[in-house]
Amino acid sequence: MAKALTKSQVVASVAETVGITKKQAGEVIEAIVALAYKQAKNSFTLPGLGKLVLVDRKARIGRNPATGEQINIPAKRVVKFRVAKAAKDAIVPPKKK
Repeated sequence: MAKALTKSQVVASVAETVGITKKQAGEVIEAIVALAYKQAKNSFTLPGLGKLVLVDRKARIGRNPATGEQINIPAKRVVKFRVAKAAKDAIVPPKKK
């Protein structure tokens, strides 16, 4: 399986594709990331890729896998990324019936 792209590889690819410098491409990516962090509480959508959303998890009882002892897991808010249908279909084409 291939390795994931590094940040510098992503920046270089974006710069080459769009025809801008690597520095400009890095600034664009940093601006998008900062905007996503800032807007995550309201949900942040990156069209064609997916959406960042905050989800409330309920408190629940879990098990310590090492001892089997029951533990209480408190309620908390977590960030989830919901992949857009267009991205799912582009990466893993739907099965034909």
